[in-house]
Amino acid sequence: MTVSRTICLGFMTVILIGTLLLMLPISTIDGQWNDLIVALFTSTSAVCVTGHIVVNTPDHFSFWGQLFILGLIQIGGLGYMTATTFLLILLGRRFGLRDRVAIQQSLDRNELQGVSGMVRSIIALTLIFEITGILLLLVAFLPDRSPGEALWSAIFHSVSAWNNAGFSVFSDNMVSYQSSWLVNLVVPGLVIFGGIGYEVILEIYLLLRDRLQRKAGRLVVSLGFKVAITTTAILLVMGTIAIFFAEKSNDDIFSTLPLKTQWLAAWFQSAATRTAGFNSIDVGGMSTTSLFIMIALMFIGGSPGGTAGGIKTTTLRVMTSCTKAILQGKEEVLLYERQLPISVILKAVGVVVGSVFTVIVMTALITFFDPEVDFIRVLFEVVSAFATVGLSTGITAGLSTASKLVLIATMYIGRVGVLLLMGSILGDPVPSSIRYPEENLLVG
Repeated sequence: MTVSRTICLGFMTVILIGTLLLMLPISTIDGQWNDLIVALFTSTSAVCVTGHIVVNTPDHFSFWGQLFILGLIQIGGLGYMTATTFLLILLGRRFGLRDRVAIQQSLDRNELQGVSGMVRSIIALTLIFEITGILLLLVAFLPDRSPGEALWSAIFHSVSAWNNAGFSVFSDNMVSYQSSWLVNLVVPGLVIFGGIGYEVILEIYLLLRDRLQRKAGRLVVSLGFKVAITTTAILLVMGTIAIFFAEKSNDDIFSTLPLKTQWLAAWFQSAATRTAGFNSIDVGGMSTTSLFIMIALMFIGGSPGGTAGGIKTTTLRVMTSCTKAILQGKEEVLLYERQLPISVILKAVGVVVGSVFTVIVMTALITFFDPEVDFIRVLFEVVSAFATVGLSTGITAGLSTASKLVLIATMYIGRVGVLLLMGSILGDPVPSSIRYPEENLLVG
């Protein structure tokens, strides 16, 4: 039982427990036993913080069903190992080297020191952001709903947004609030901070603290901080502009809106597309150009150490830096005046190749099982599932059982990670002292 197998089986166990809970009669509005595929799909989507649904959440699940979904989202967002470690800390149990290595791998950290402190910081950050989101969303929801309904809606959407899940207890998701400044700032804000990585948020806090205390000296930030902040900002701005102009002439869902609402909707979708499955406009009515832009944004995803999926912003920057080095005729890869080690480059290549291979295979399977569905919509669905985004053009519920099982597997692979899943299957690498001769090869 290797560390990677522990993590993969842990997620699988939580999914199965969630499936059993969502099958119970108390989980459905009609009080009947839930369908197995519906329960399994919803549980996987919640634990993998994806947001894909085959039934409308508020119309199908009771309060208890929605509460179970919310619990699965919280566990999935924190990560199986983080949630387990926090429980052990509360019980006062000390964990050994194996537990520390598991936390290190699940959080994608470089060192083992300070693991328990990092877990406590993650829990504290989660509570701070989620409670803040609840209070702000409560202000937005109270004018339209009863106090009890507004409070539950605020709790559910705050937790869902912070964990980049995209689940909603509104039948139209966030379409009713597409012109609300507060909702269009709070929900994307939670999504962005939840997907940017815990260590980046801690560095932002330290930077602001030192500035407020007027400490002398220049604060040195990490390379990961620079990459996550700059890449996220660039993608948010480019995504907003691209979606706005791609949908500008769409009379069905966009052009009839006021100009302010158009920009708010473009901003909302740019932020939500990369990490969470919220939508403030009908995704199924968007143009093919917009769908393709969103596929690219979903595939990139968020940053390491957060609740987002995709290949991550750091992987994108490593690959672009490799391309830049080749074009400049350099033999080393530089990023912000730092040379990247070969192990990081090989990992980035492995993530991209494994991700592309997974998307190709799963898309081919669904087009085989449901050949009548448009290819662009199938590709959109698969990338959304793999990147744990959850956006859909509306084809999910109508897919065959085989295709739904394919999407379940895709969401699971996207959440645990391609490399981690392969490591759990192949086992730990065996060190070798053999060095083979080098030979050149024509490439490109």
